[in-house]
Amino acid sequence: MSDKLTEIMAWKRVEIAGQVRPVPLAELAALHASLPAVPSFAASLRRSDGKLAVIAEIKRRSPSAGAIATGVAAPAQAERYRHAAASALSVLTDEKYFGGTLDDLAAVTVHFRQSPPPLPCIRKDFFVHPIQVLQARHAGASAILIIVRALTDAEIAALKAAADASGLDSLFEIHTAPELDRALAHGATIIGVNNRDLAIFKTDLGLSERLIPLFPKHVIAVSESGIHTAADAARVRAAGAHAVLVGEALMKAPDPAALIASFRP
Repeated sequence: MSDKLTEIMAWKRVEIAGQVRPVPLAELAALHASLPAVPSFAASLRRSDGKLAVIAEIKRRSPSAGAIATGVAAPAQAERYRHAAASALSVLTDEKYFGGTLDDLAAVTVHFRQSPPPLPCIRKDFFVHPIQVLQARHAGASAILIIVRALTDAEIAALKAAADASGLDSLFEIHTAPELDRALAHGATIIGVNNRDLAIFKTDLGLSERLIPLFPKHVIAVSESGIHTAADAARVRAAGAHAVLVGEALMKAPDPAALIASFRP
């Protein structure tokens, strides 16, 4: 694990330490049954027209890019993305490193309930414990993120089971072939290749080109990071990606709809 990712994961464990408690799967299942249904994240990534799905990310800042759009309101940005025909949203809820909060996710999903149709939202954060899955379901998420290299197999299994019980999809994020094997061993059906090496913050789309062809046919393939242009999107689509996750480029785009349209020639 990279130094920066190690730092972030260590902080996340400290940050949630006071919230941690046993979270039985039965509690998660009961919560899921008691809350309004959420749209399917997985279904949004397999377009009927065969074109690339776009997961548009709400990201105010990042360790690699610095400040991006620090004052943006999450519901307003979500509305821009919906108008731009995004397939799904990624809402960053880490405050220390990315400037997001769980309240951002809740505000977006409330906005969609009040003004349908909704877009499925993934809670983009550094998951280490099922309590974060419970929080995600309360906030209206449709999916969670599981960063394979940052977790033990026991932690991955606990998060996946919690997501399943909560009715949430799991996006497994990988960076190497051995991590792909680990994700598949845990039953992953949505796998994202992070093209950014978190050790040195270098982005290489060649990583998606090398790893996605190794995915089993039933797995939904997502290419994450480094997608800025139509040419970038075409590269990963040619490699077999069903979807791209795009943050910085869309946050900075004067016309997100035009950029998204360029990803789907």
